[in-house]
Amino acid sequence: MSKPMRVLVVDDNQDILIACRLCLKPYVADVMTLANPTELLGVLKVNQVDVVLLDMNFTRDASSGEEGIFYLKQILAAHPKMPVVMMTAYADVNLAVKAMHLGAKDFIAKPWDNQHLIDAVLLMSDSTAVPTNAAKAPAHELSTPLIGDSAPMQAVKQLIEKVAQSDANVLILGESGTGKEVVAQHIHQLSSRRDKRFVGVDMGTLPDNLFESELFGYKKGSFTGAMQDSPGRMAAADKGTLFLDELGNLPLPQQGKLLSALQNRAVTAIGAQGPVAIDIRLISATNENLYHQVATGAFRQDLFYRINTVEIQLPPLRERGNDINVLLDWYAQRYTARYGRTGLKIKDSDRNWLGNYRWPGNVRELAHSVERAVVLADSTYLDFTQLAQQSAMPATEPHSKEAPSDTPFLLDYVERKTIQQALQFYQGNVSHAAKALGLTRGAMYRRMEKYNL
Repeated sequence: MSKPMRVLVVDDNQDILIACRLCLKPYVADVMTLANPTELLGVLKVNQVDVVLLDMNFTRDASSGEEGIFYLKQILAAHPKMPVVMMTAYADVNLAVKAMHLGAKDFIAKPWDNQHLIDAVLLMSDSTAVPTNAAKAPAHELSTPLIGDSAPMQAVKQLIEKVAQSDANVLILGESGTGKEVVAQHIHQLSSRRDKRFVGVDMGTLPDNLFESELFGYKKGSFTGAMQDSPGRMAAADKGTLFLDELGNLPLPQQGKLLSALQNRAVTAIGAQGPVAIDIRLISATNENLYHQVATGAFRQDLFYRINTVEIQLPPLRERGNDINVLLDWYAQRYTARYGRTGLKIKDSDRNWLGNYRWPGNVRELAHSVERAVVLADSTYLDFTQLAQQSAMPATEPHSKEAPSDTPFLLDYVERKTIQQALQFYQGNVSHAAKALGLTRGAMYRRMEKYNL
């Protein structure tokens, strides 16, 4: 990211404002929130804002998106170069096309995947950035090297070098936060297609009714609001690399359509007379157990064989030995430079403790923890207090009727511990953890902010 960014989120739902602030604050300089859109132009007039996240549906008009379109026009009339990302709970192609046609840079459907939201915002650090609906190239990951020389990572790097020289389809497996997209980027950068586009698609957050238009494209006039041709992401990746992230979340009907396009090496846009040939290098990734999904019928066996000519299994951070120290130093240097906190060090005692920590969120958790430690530091040492407190909370046996001996049996303690365990079990996936706990995403985010999780 070329400069610290200030993001303004405009939504009348406080849960959404909290969720955006929690999601984006590790990546940008400031997240401003606004519940009343009528104050929008006044806020932009007196504040330096780099990106606006704008809801399309406010209280006056709950589903058509016209109110959001009204405020989009206001923003662009006063600030023609302002990057605006539209948000709506009503995933509709017509709204997306209309907003993009009027000048919005991107469109996100609620509930969003956090990484998709982060990528969309970071891409706006350059006002000329290609919208993520056309091609995703996250700035924070493009600048991230493949760090580590442990035996498991050496094996991964050797496999990357071998497979990069071919056009073989690659399937990257690994826990959440292990760096699957970083590996995909490196394969692309080492391949003969390095000068062509790397187009990423988060399959886990792609709404069913946007699947064909997003992947295969559409022709002008093929549906209401289709004001211009859109090639779709598969055609956009022609001669380059197509990265399908979180492929294990794709429903069976969409799996069949994807398989057909991959087998025929051609896509037919909505409203087109016939297919268009594509030449892509396919890389897929998931943290799901596809072998189990194939066995249970949740994932097509023929598609599975199509995508995994070569399989790369990424090791969890807890199995990477001294790589933890190397990563700690790399991210410490990165974030001290970003926040102007020169001279900060990591205590030897903290380094030993961090080396033995289990890192359930893997490299992503380590990066967030180091950034937080840099921000909280008030001396010459990074402050890992919050991570230590979080991990030090005693756990009871599953069927124990007693609270920890040194902790009173308080509701806040039980709730915090339960939420923490749910997040760890679902590897940081807020939606899955919330559903398991019987909470809405908004309620889950409020509790996460309350307990600083």
